[in-house]
Amino acid sequence: MALHAEHDLHSRRRSRNTGLGIVLLAFVALVFALTVVKVRQGGLVEAFDHQPRVSLTPVEPAPKAAP
Repeated sequence: MALHAEHDLHSRRRSRNTGLGIVLLAFVALVFALTVVKVRQGGLVEAFDHQPRVSLTPVEPAPKAAP
């Protein structure tokens, strides 16, 4: 004797889980799209690694020639 009667609670839970799954997939797709755009732009990719960054150091003016 199999019990296959589905309660209303199960159908509501399934719809909530489906909605949550769709939201999570949309979030993953958004993060993936942002990553692809960032990589394709080829911009400066520098992380904070406690090292001086050459791109932020000021450029010293060239010394003037003596007359």
